[in-house]
Amino acid sequence: MEVSIIKGEEKHSADCINALQKSELGRVHFSKENSAFKSVNEGISKGEIFVAINKEGLCVGFIWVVENGAFHSFPYLHLIAVKEEYRNLGIGKKLLQYFEDTNAKEYTKLFLVVADFNVGAKRLYEKVGYQEVCIIPDLYKKGIAEQLMMKNIKGDL
Repeated sequence: MEVSIIKGEEKHSADCINALQKSELGRVHFSKENSAFKSVNEGISKGEIFVAINKEGLCVGFIWVVENGAFHSFPYLHLIAVKEEYRNLGIGKKLLQYFEDTNAKEYTKLFLVVADFNVGAKRLYEKVGYQEVCIIPDLYKKGIAEQLMMKNIKGDL
C-alpha cells in the first residue's frame, strides 16, 4: 500500500491512539485508562511522532522516534503501530524504512526494544537487519522481558 509519511499533528492523535490500543503492545502496555491518549499526545506535542497517510488522506499508522533516546547518542524507535485494518500491507515496514532513512546520514546505529510476547514484530525487525543486543527483564512491566535490538546502518561497528 502506498503511503506518505509526515510529522504527526493533533488531528492525527485519535487514529494513532486507535492503532496503539488495538495492537498487542497497546493491550499489554497501554491498558490503563487514558495511558495511550497521554502517551500519543506527548509524542505529538514533542514533534517526535510521524504518521503514515494513505491516498485517501487517512492516518493508518505511526512511529514515535526519540532522536537521541538510546544512550543519549542514537535514535530510538519508541513506538510503532498500524491500524488493525491496515496491517500486513507493508505499512510497518515503510515506517521502519522511514526511521532508518531519516537517520542514516547522521548516525551509525539505531535502537528499539520489543517485548517477548510480540514475536511477529521481532521477526520483522530481524528480517530488516536488527539484532538482539540483550534482554531486559521487567523493563516496563513485571513478567515481561524486553529485547533491546540494534541495527548498524553504516556497515562497520
